[in-house]
Amino acid sequence: MRHRGEYRVSVAKDYLVFASAHFITFAGHRCETLHGHNYRASVVVEGALEPDSWYVFDFVTLKRIMRKLCDDIDHKVLLATENPHLQIGEQGDSVTVAYDGTPRYVFPKRDCALLPVPNTTVEMLAELLTDRLQSELAKEGAAGLRAIEMEVEENFGQSATYRLTLGEASR
Repeated sequence: MRHRGEYRVSVAKDYLVFASAHFITFAGHRCETLHGHNYRASVVVEGALEPDSWYVFDFVTLKRIMRKLCDDIDHKVLLATENPHLQIGEQGDSVTVAYDGTPRYVFPKRDCALLPVPNTTVEMLAELLTDRLQSELAKEGAAGLRAIEMEVEENFGQSATYRLTLGEASR
């Protein structure tokens, strides 16, 4: 049998969710109030078939990795550490957040996820989860992958999708 087409596998499970609080900053020096979402993540990986297994990547492993990535930020306050308008400090067991120098919040450190993103938009969360997934897939020895596509939904009918095309070095 010849395999002329391309293969995509997707995972979208009820448990790939995270309930998190966040706020984003807008152009014009505006900062929205703290609020939360019940986010849902789904992923598609594209690539060549593994020669010994005849699949792109093992579903069981992909689901396990995705569940861990969602669990890592579940029930957390998501804070963007690369936002130029936010000053985030850690003091003992607390995280302080100031917006343009004005104190805004103090949270228990255990309740925070400090994320290396410029804003906690669904676009940035989709990219962050993709990067983390790519790292985990590499640890699992994934070979032959050509792309990862991550969708993060923050509310029914509101989502962002990030697609990462993998280069030859990633295969």
